[in-house]
Amino acid sequence: MNAPIKRVLFVCIGNACRSQMAEAFARAYGGDVIVSASAGLFPATRIADDTLEAMAEKGLDLHDQFPKSIRQLGPAEFDLVVNMSGSNLPDVPAARIAEWDVDDPVAMRYERHCEVRDRIEALVIRLILDLRAEALRARGA
Repeated sequence: MNAPIKRVLFVCIGNACRSQMAEAFARAYGGDVIVSASAGLFPATRIADDTLEAMAEKGLDLHDQFPKSIRQLGPAEFDLVVNMSGSNLPDVPAARIAEWDVDDPVAMRYERHCEVRDRIEALVIRLILDLRAEALRARGA
């Protein structure tokens, strides 16, 4: 029996850096337990160049991604919403909301941008491992 798939939404301010990174890491590493999406409270016009470059260093291409608002996702319901915005979220249909304290790298120098990327990668990996462990417990293993 496969692990139950959780719908996870990653949210930041502009959906140009943090939430895009988290969505990409979740897709790359956790497809067995996560269907991921991302959105911003006030979407930017494009993904930050430093984000594109930093993620390319990890072998992840975000050129097909674009910033979007929570409203653009439609009536989707999520098992988990990960809030990295540092702000209160509008009404988002979710079973659970997690707060991740992650600095916004949008105006940081590139090296710091990569440090934020690495922190997000570690947080996403921890989330994936937690979801896999939860699935094992649910199966009684």
